[in-house]
Amino acid sequence: MINKIKSIGFIGFGLIGGSIARLVRKKNSALNLFAYDYHKDTPAPGLCLAREEGILDRIVCELDAFSKADLIFLCAPVSKNIEYLTALRDIVSKECILTDVGSVKGNIMEMARSLGLSRQFIGGHPMAGSEQTGYANSSTMLLENAYYILTPFKETPQEITSGMIQLVKDFHAIPVVLDAKKHDVLTAAVSHLPHIIAAQLVNLVRTSDDEKEQMRLLAAGGFKDITRIASSSPAMWQAICLSNAKSIEEMLRKYIASLNEVLDAVVKRDAPYFYRIFEEAGSYRASIPNGKGMLNRFYEIFIDISDEAGAIATIATSLGANGISIKNIGIIHNREFERGVLRIEFYEEESLQKGKRLLSAHNYTLYER
Repeated sequence: MINKIKSIGFIGFGLIGGSIARLVRKKNSALNLFAYDYHKDTPAPGLCLAREEGILDRIVCELDAFSKADLIFLCAPVSKNIEYLTALRDIVSKECILTDVGSVKGNIMEMARSLGLSRQFIGGHPMAGSEQTGYANSSTMLLENAYYILTPFKETPQEITSGMIQLVKDFHAIPVVLDAKKHDVLTAAVSHLPHIIAAQLVNLVRTSDDEKEQMRLLAAGGFKDITRIASSSPAMWQAICLSNAKSIEEMLRKYIASLNEVLDAVVKRDAPYFYRIFEEAGSYRASIPNGKGMLNRFYEIFIDISDEAGAIATIATSLGANGISIKNIGIIHNREFERGVLRIEFYEEESLQKGKRLLSAHNYTLYER
């Protein structure tokens, strides 16, 4: 498919849009890549950087510029993508393929159908991301081995669906074709609901803490592990919760019902119930593959180190001298559910593996979660 396309436009050019543009440029340097900038007076820094790096050929400030595009990626927030899709209907050619990268598919698919674009719009959702945002943090590795959901209409020509599947494979991602409604139920369960639960668990501790903030002091180990995703963008998750409200409501009611079961078991001191839920959950979790899913993966290791001056500096210096970047490093004070006193987090799988080999060669004891 990529060989038949000459011009690709982007609306929204942050982490995901930038990463896709980098991959497309790497695949075919002759393509004409351009992106829309609604900042007409002051160009967005990320767009300027992309043009300086040669990823983008040009920056446009009018949507009319998309009239000659062969493929358009809508990479703005979910609600904005719908607005842009509406604006593009009378601009794009009948041969232009439109797709998006939003984590909610139902609303935009309904809009595409109502606009008469169902034969040229195909929904997309690359299941990759990072707490780091913007084009400056984009990478050709972001989609590597990540699931990339495609949600075509029944009337979408097979040529377009097959072409998008091949394009996703060209990104070294894993294409999965789903019905849009099925997609939204799945993401509500394994992505949207966990973010809500994490945020409210953090808020529960915040509002239940005493004046000495002893809960916050001890909130490490398992608590920080289960609530990491609560640090995600408030604006983005506000939009997702409103856009996928029906599916989230369905899964949230099921989760509340399951918590009421737990509450009843607590009141009754039901020992067999607690053994069963932890046994079943542990078994099912162990069956989940260790690839990139809808929740961000953390590339981390835990290390046993001695309590002596310079121990951490020695490790950090060794990693840096070998070109291995550290995303985060710190001492684990509450190790109730952890082994290893020092936690090191890396940016990607490659750095993690290099770090493991290097530190193992220096006889450090390493643990992975």
